[in-house]
Amino acid sequence: MLVEESMSLLWASYYAISLLVFVAVYLTFIILPRFLRLMLTWVVAGAMWAPARFRLPLVEEGEFYTGWAPAAMVAAVGFLEDNASAFREGLVWLLMGVTLGALIGLAIWWLRRPSTDIRAAAASKAPTQAEEDTNGAQRHEPVL
Repeated sequence: MLVEESMSLLWASYYAISLLVFVAVYLTFIILPRFLRLMLTWVVAGAMWAPARFRLPLVEEGEFYTGWAPAAMVAAVGFLEDNASAFREGLVWLLMGVTLGALIGLAIWWLRRPSTDIRAAAASKAPTQAEEDTNGAQRHEPVL
């Protein structure tokens, strides 16, 4: 069994599966412009990869099990169990992960955008409508 009594293997398998989800989300948003695609993909990644601490009561009185889990799961379980402190902590870490993901997406977009020199050169090479009107329509010979 892959996760037999090992939290490190459990986390490794979680992050491996989340990488597949990350690629699937990116490919899902491929129809959007690059800025939105990067922002939404990294927001989802931040939500998936943000960890949060949790605390569960055990059967014995006064004993608790503490550990780490994805913040979305901690917030969801805290909400379903009506545990305000777990919900609040999970939600805070989830929002921090989403914010960090959005900042990473913004940084990637900012670093990979075309420079103003390239855009200005492309704009100067394209003939304007006024230049085409003064030159007139040029005849193109058919080529076989």
